[in-house]
Amino acid sequence: MLEQHLVILLVKLAVAAALASILVRSAGFTRMLLREERTLTQRVKLALGFASIFGTGVVARVLTRNAYQAVDLGLEGCLLAGVVGGYMTGLLGGVLISIPAMVNGELLAMPLLAGAGVLGGLLRDFAPDPEDVWRFSPSFDLSIYRLLRRRDLRRNLFLLVFFVAILFCEFVRWSMVHIFPSRYVFTLYANWPRPDALSLGAIYVATLFAVSLPLKIWNNARNEKKLEAQQHLLNEARLRALTSQINPHFLFNTLNSVSSLIRTNPEQARAVIYRLSNILRRLLRKHGSVTPLREELAFIDDYMSIEMIRFGDKLRFVKEVDPDTLDRLVPSMLLQPLVENSIRHGLSGKLDGGMIRVRARMEGARLHLLVEDDGVGIPEQKLATLFEQGIGVSNVNERLKVLFSDSYRMYIDSKPGEGTRTEIEIPDVSFTLAAIG
Repeated sequence: MLEQHLVILLVKLAVAAALASILVRSAGFTRMLLREERTLTQRVKLALGFASIFGTGVVARVLTRNAYQAVDLGLEGCLLAGVVGGYMTGLLGGVLISIPAMVNGELLAMPLLAGAGVLGGLLRDFAPDPEDVWRFSPSFDLSIYRLLRRRDLRRNLFLLVFFVAILFCEFVRWSMVHIFPSRYVFTLYANWPRPDALSLGAIYVATLFAVSLPLKIWNNARNEKKLEAQQHLLNEARLRALTSQINPHFLFNTLNSVSSLIRTNPEQARAVIYRLSNILRRLLRKHGSVTPLREELAFIDDYMSIEMIRFGDKLRFVKEVDPDTLDRLVPSMLLQPLVENSIRHGLSGKLDGGMIRVRARMEGARLHLLVEDDGVGIPEQKLATLFEQGIGVSNVNERLKVLFSDSYRMYIDSKPGEGTRTEIEIPDVSFTLAAIG
């Protein structure tokens, strides 16, 4: 018989973990866990969430006439509701969870569960830091050890009080069975003939773990969300840093062009400065790490107009752009470094100049961008290390890696004397940003 009751306690722990896992699958519930301050509406919603999950266990136990005792975690659920959400959530959750038991004639269920919810709210207020709620451990010896070492006394005292409060709730339930008829409140004791000290201890331990297991599961979910948010902020910071790396590089090269034109052709120098002012205004207005392709192409038009003033008829620029691609989002300053490389390294050393072509097309849901030139090309030994050298190509590749991880492609094909071809394939940026956020 004892073995049968111990199996019930083990099943109870499994049910506690399962119910906690079900709740944490809700994105709304997980967002609630990350908040320390909640509105009245949010506290009510949180109470409804606890009631819907833990109240279902009470309903299942009542409908099966106590055949499935392990699924009733009403007391533990109410205490958790108070600890996580405060008085309002604990009290309302306790009332709602107790309704099926009250209908079944268990008249003490509501005061017991509502009281457990309020006690959970008191524990939350007693915590020196709201994060201390999530540090609770059912290991009594560890709590005593920390307290005796006098390290962070207030926190360790709170964790010890939390431990005692859970045992107190179970003690109150045990006392009700001995003071009032057992039909007025559900307990496992009523079905255990003369439980010995070991059996009683197992029940108290099961209650401790039935409270701590959901807290651990929910805390893991909170930590995962926090890590995702921190990674998102880190990615944004890296993108801003990489983008700012390109702008001074571009400005430096353009000013070099202006300085060379001032003596030879002042009119062209003024035209370059005018175009440069348009580019700088666009950069100053730009916010965020992505931009529509049409704006990126307009930026390239201004940039190429500067270079074509310098190179004259020797430089030709061709665009072949599918209209369906114009509203697609791309990383800011994606094409300019590639076009700049084609001019500086592909065409500037070619006496008769050459042509740069930019293409954009869709293949399914993926955007294909191509920058190619008919310049001098890149030697094979240098091509193998191109992603590790220079500001332009390595910067573009690094930003694509931050935004798209493994879901992008960037490859460069070049033949000495024939030119260089750089192709980029990216997924829909809007879906990617939604996944990151």
